[in-house]
Amino acid sequence: MTNKKIIQSFFENVRSGQNVNSAPQYMHNIVHAHQVLAESHTDEVIERSPEDYANHVQEMKAMYGDFSLAIEEILSDGDKVYVRWRQVGTVDKKDVTEIGSAVYLLKDGKIAEYWIQLDRKGIEEQMNN
Repeated sequence: MTNKKIIQSFFENVRSGQNVNSAPQYMHNIVHAHQVLAESHTDEVIERSPEDYANHVQEMKAMYGDFSLAIEEILSDGDKVYVRWRQVGTVDKKDVTEIGSAVYLLKDGKIAEYWIQLDRKGIEEQMNN
């Protein structure tokens, strides 16, 4: 399976919340997650295990309900795959759209590291209106 197909499958199964328990199939035991925080001009690196990531997706489902998730663009170059997505969920009876992007680094067919950026300000404004 190509790196692009691995990430597409990861989104369809894990990131979508449809099959979070399959996270170990797509992720190394420890993944370095670089979170680009444009609003504070910083980057934050956290370590995530497949179990941590599955719990993170479950938290999103608790917050947004059964959200929809669509890949809007996906590009692959060697061991890196870029994805831009749109996620729509519901908070307090309001539709909330998250637009995000990430670059995933794959080693031996699994995610080893990723760099993610979300439109946090856009989410905040939607929730406050």
